Amino acid sequence: NAVLKQTLEWSEAVNRDIESMVKGLPPFPLVRESLKKLQGRADMIVVSATPAEALRREWEEHNIDQFVALIAGQELGKKEEQLGLTASGKYAAGHMLMVGDALGDLKAARSAGALFYPVLPGKEDESWRLFHDEVCEQFLAGKYTKESEAAHLAEFEKALPKAAPWMKS
Repeated sequence: NAVLKQTLEWSEAVNRDIESMVKGLPPFPLVRESLKKLQGRADMIVVSATPAEALRREWEEHNIDQFVALIAGQELGKKEEQLGLTASGKYAAGHMLMVGDALGDLKAARSAGALFYPVLPGKEDESWRLFHDEVCEQFLAGKYTKESEAAHLAEFEKALPKAAPWMKS
């Protein structure tokens, strides 16, 4: 089918363009330190709508892939499905935390019964500092609760743009 062939060619071209553009962009400050702090104390995976190959390349480039058990990309389905495949029935309520920066991440966390910690758009450095300095230990101690989450979600809602940047006129 010509349309499918053209779609595949376009998709592969986009992936090549992204690969050539996304290099040398380090993780936000304290991401590595947060992963290191949680290593051996929590099961960690990456769930994403990005192709797995691109994720692996980026995580390997910065040597942070060593901290996670799995890097799941779009090939394993939606984020909700990725979490379901890896965590379903494995953790008690309040013992799973998803860190994310989008409403889709919150939706995935909810579908899996996970708590959510938002990385605020435009305030990523501050979000990761708070995660590293406070939230990691709160979560590990069982003290990151729905109430803790609610306070962070209120800030998240305020930080989200009212409309997608490409929809502004």
